[in-house]
Amino acid sequence: MTALRPAGAPPTGDDPRTTAPAGRTLLRVGPAVVPLRRRPVLVAAVLLGLLAGAVVLSLSLGRPYVAPLDVLRALSGAGTPYDLVVLELRLPRAVLAALAGAAFGVAGTLIQSVARNPLASPDVIGVTQGAGLAATVALTTGAAAVLVAPAALLGGLLAAALVFALGARHGLAAQRFVLAGVALAFAFRASTEVVMLAADPIDGLRAQLWLIGTLAGKGWSEAAWIGATLAVLLPVLAWAGWALRSTTLDDDTARGVGVRPVARRIGLAGTGVLVAAMATAQVGAVDFVALVAPQVARRLVRAERPPLVCAALLGALLLVLADLAARRLLAPTQLPAGVLTAAIGGPYLMVLLLRGRRRAR
Repeated sequence: MTALRPAGAPPTGDDPRTTAPAGRTLLRVGPAVVPLRRRPVLVAAVLLGLLAGAVVLSLSLGRPYVAPLDVLRALSGAGTPYDLVVLELRLPRAVLAALAGAAFGVAGTLIQSVARNPLASPDVIGVTQGAGLAATVALTTGAAAVLVAPAALLGGLLAAALVFALGARHGLAAQRFVLAGVALAFAFRASTEVVMLAADPIDGLRAQLWLIGTLAGKGWSEAAWIGATLAVLLPVLAWAGWALRSTTLDDDTARGVGVRPVARRIGLAGTGVLVAAMATAQVGAVDFVALVAPQVARRLVRAERPPLVCAALLGALLLVLADLAARRLLAPTQLPAGVLTAAIGGPYLMVLLLRGRRRAR
């Protein structure tokens, strides 16, 4: 039996507890009672509603236009003349955008929390660039199309292994971890440019499109890989949501309360890297979602660290809207979704820079 009781509500006869802490709600699951902060729950509910609306809008807009009510009828299985358009042509891409955006949001949250740096994300510490280099090699050497995603996944994981090898010499210190990732990101990007210049122009163009990040021509297969990864890692992500609470503590304080900070940071960062590498392998190098979503979610929740669930929902919302804009802004020409996310990320970095200068003053 699950029940919610707001803070300050009078206790029931079978509940020995009195009131929840200020700003929290008690979630009772059998004999266990878990205090939940109200604001994260409210923000998550609002983001979930906005995500559902964005998906319906993505399924509605296009040629032909499908009225939202017809979209809902098609999704419910009622049968409409637009079932083929909604269910076969648009739904797979919308689901892929939502899952990939959620994966990037989760990955960015874990990596930024470990690095204690709002600018740390898979596309900053070299994971995306390693995946891009491997995918470029596969695309420009005549490898089969089915090998591009596995190559990108392997490249992202190898890049992360190098970052860990360089950054973990002093207990995975946050500053060293980020600097090692940035240095490797530049090296991978330069190597990618060399490979593209030496390749056939057509193959180089295909690689360039992949590096920008696009969801065009992709659907259920790619969504299944990302969804399966998130499903398999769900217990780990549940642990990560709890373990993130200790990332704001210094090492001595963490050890004093019985936490192994280095092992926990490696576990959190490794999980984030795996999720980011899988998402990048399926949709390409979609930049800035993993960078922006955690920090915007943190500000919405008003918390010290990025909230995992809200960041995932916000990442999904951002990528669904970015892909919709990429399809419709210059229709019938389709832009890569990565172009739109970069347009979001650029101003965001400028805002961070200006805020940092104001605080310094």
